[in-house]
Amino acid sequence: MMNCIDATRTHNGFVSCMNNIIPFSNTSSYVFTHNMPMYSSIVSSPHNPRCSNSTATRKPVGIVTPQNEAEIRATIICSREHRLQVRVRSGGHDYEGLSYLCKTPFVIIDMRNLRSIAIDIKQETAWVQSGATLGELYYSIAQASQIHGFPGGICPSVGVGGHFSGGGFGAMVRKYGLAADNVIDACLVDAKGRFLDRESMGEDFFWAIRGGGGASFGVIVSWKIKLIRVPPKVTVFSVYKNIDQQTIGIIDHWQTKAHKMKNELFIRLLVQYVRGDTNTPVQALFNSLFLGGLRDLLPLMNKSFPQLGLKAKDCIEMSWIESVLYFAGLKGTSKMLLGNKTDPYVSYFKAKSDFVTKPIPQHVFLRIREKFYQQKLVFMIMDPYGGRMNEISKSHIPFPHRRGNLYNIQYLVKWEANGVQASNEHMHWLSELYKFMEPYVSKHPRKAYVNYRDLDIGTNQHENASYLEAKVWGEKYFKRNFKRLAKVKSKVDPDNFFRHEQSIPLYQN
Repeated sequence: MMNCIDATRTHNGFVSCMNNIIPFSNTSSYVFTHNMPMYSSIVSSPHNPRCSNSTATRKPVGIVTPQNEAEIRATIICSREHRLQVRVRSGGHDYEGLSYLCKTPFVIIDMRNLRSIAIDIKQETAWVQSGATLGELYYSIAQASQIHGFPGGICPSVGVGGHFSGGGFGAMVRKYGLAADNVIDACLVDAKGRFLDRESMGEDFFWAIRGGGGASFGVIVSWKIKLIRVPPKVTVFSVYKNIDQQTIGIIDHWQTKAHKMKNELFIRLLVQYVRGDTNTPVQALFNSLFLGGLRDLLPLMNKSFPQLGLKAKDCIEMSWIESVLYFAGLKGTSKMLLGNKTDPYVSYFKAKSDFVTKPIPQHVFLRIREKFYQQKLVFMIMDPYGGRMNEISKSHIPFPHRRGNLYNIQYLVKWEANGVQASNEHMHWLSELYKFMEPYVSKHPRKAYVNYRDLDIGTNQHENASYLEAKVWGEKYFKRNFKRLAKVKSKVDPDNFFRHEQSIPLYQN
């Protein structure tokens, strides 16, 4: 255990080291330590106070908010010299707070100042720095072109650094695949302080950071992405149904059809508890984006999914960027809000994930409805796959959940009251729901999505977990790709400098 004298010595030594490496830089403008006023305001991410309020972790020795690669390089070198771990935070949406929490002395590299976006419409590409949010990226693309977009996630306040490095999917996943499938170059600083791009890092390294979790391999500064074409007008709809026997029949049809429909059509399903409706508080929401107009959508739905009973009045035609606002729950607001750095989704929460490979029996959804009555802020969010996801190899990037998966499930419970008892109560409820679902989801292993990070799915989780220990959770996230990731890790970071409780371990035979 580090005492106060050791902590002060480490803090002073780290800052002195930074000054020595970059002698003409004013470190006080980007290195924040315990005795500085701004430290407390940026020390933790507000997105999930459950993580921020953890008493099991230390406060960082310092928070570095670099504005260039040289400052990142200096942070890595000085952290190694003073035996400090490094945690890298882009948007702070890490579900378990691993991007800003640590049990041993550490430094946070906060990417908030590295958020530039350069759009090249002629080449249909863009360079985006890791500290930019998805909302900022989408807004920048829309400012440059009305017929281009990018197939990333729905939440605009998510940082692109973590999103891209874990895979990243959203409402265009069936047409264009994952965000990481559309990354064509990247720049990073590795464990030795070297600045590398795709050519200099090599294809194995580049493969690993597109879905394998970038924080295991280096500090990714920027990404080059391939923009995709979108029609001038897209169509959205949201159809709510009270969960009764008839609606469960509709859900059953959705399970068998949503992944087979035209690639331009994405219909996600949310089962949620709706407060204020005492008669039928558990509802199903069918929420859709169609990359086309209403005149094409209605005949398609009448042919492929007539059970939903979609009507023209349920649908809205809009631009793609307006659909981004629609899915984010910001319908009718200014596109400028996508560039807002304030996170509108702050709440205590815990999440888990599953992949479904065959339709879940109808009676299970009746049981789910009953379980939802026990909580007030609970969600099951189901995103259909198929389409482009079936066409891409499971080993193309580390994200392996392709052909054979009907849809992904995110289980989410939120709560408003602070305190250990409240947190334990809600997390226990979610764990019970997760156990209940085990017979109906993927098996051998029961799969999970790394961007819905879940520390419950492994045992013996610590920052220096062995390859065999880490396989428990690693194969759930990455299946057979986990072994290749560990081999890449051993090659590019043999000292295991970049690590956390679920980082990629060094490979062992």
